Amino acid sequence: MTAIALTIAGSDSGGGAGVQADLKTFAALGVYGASALTALTAQNTLGVDAVLAVPPDFVRAQIWAVARDLQVGAIKIGMLATAPIIGAVADGLADFPGVPVVLDPVMVAASGDALVDKDAIATLRARLLPLATLITPNLPEAAALLEKDEAVDEAGMDRQAQELRKRGANAVLIKGGHAKGNMAVDMYRDALGEMRFAAPRIETRNTHGTGCTLSSAIAAELAKGVSLREAVATAKAYLTEALRHADALAIGKGRGPVHHFHEWWERG
Repeated sequence: MTAIALTIAGSDSGGGAGVQADLKTFAALGVYGASALTALTAQNTLGVDAVLAVPPDFVRAQIWAVARDLQVGAIKIGMLATAPIIGAVADGLADFPGVPVVLDPVMVAASGDALVDKDAIATLRARLLPLATLITPNLPEAAALLEKDEAVDEAGMDRQAQELRKRGANAVLIKGGHAKGNMAVDMYRDALGEMRFAAPRIETRNTHGTGCTLSSAIAAELAKGVSLREAVATAKAYLTEALRHADALAIGKGRGPVHHFHEWWERG
């Protein structure tokens, strides 16, 4: 059977993040991608100019259309601009009983532009955290979810991961891309304990869409039927290579995208 993953997220007109990055990641990892758009953004590598939220009823309709026809093996959730949209997505997950859900609580673009209403954070915390198989916040997002200061070291990241699990998350991967140091370290915590995922930090300004790419890579691997921990490890390795080859692309004047198809394009 063909592995299928669904992304529920916003669109990036520049093509480097959001649904576009998710679908590229799914394809690069051999998974068929379906989508439900939650927002349209006017953005490029320089920043976000405008955000148009999709009506919640239409978000729900997209999810239902996929559910009644496709055998979805995993779901990735990204940008959810408003509390009503979060509610529509939470309701829509009932159409996929037993399907693993990777929640990337996207709040701020790589350019620093806000992508979610402040009021939506509490709704996300209450409605979606308990439904997610895994949440993948970066350091600022984890702090926002907990209403605390950002973690400054690995021990602090693990403490915040544990706190997020106490608030209802099944498993947590706190991404350390915003931290300093020669290694990019992500801290993972589930019911079995802690894991540390580390890779050499890649020096490139082409980092647009890294969070979307990691979470959608995890969802792609889950759609193939692998374990959550294995999915995280494979996704981390894929993102590292996409960053390593990012400078082979010349896209835009600002923060360019990672190279989702590094393996395939170099073969040609």
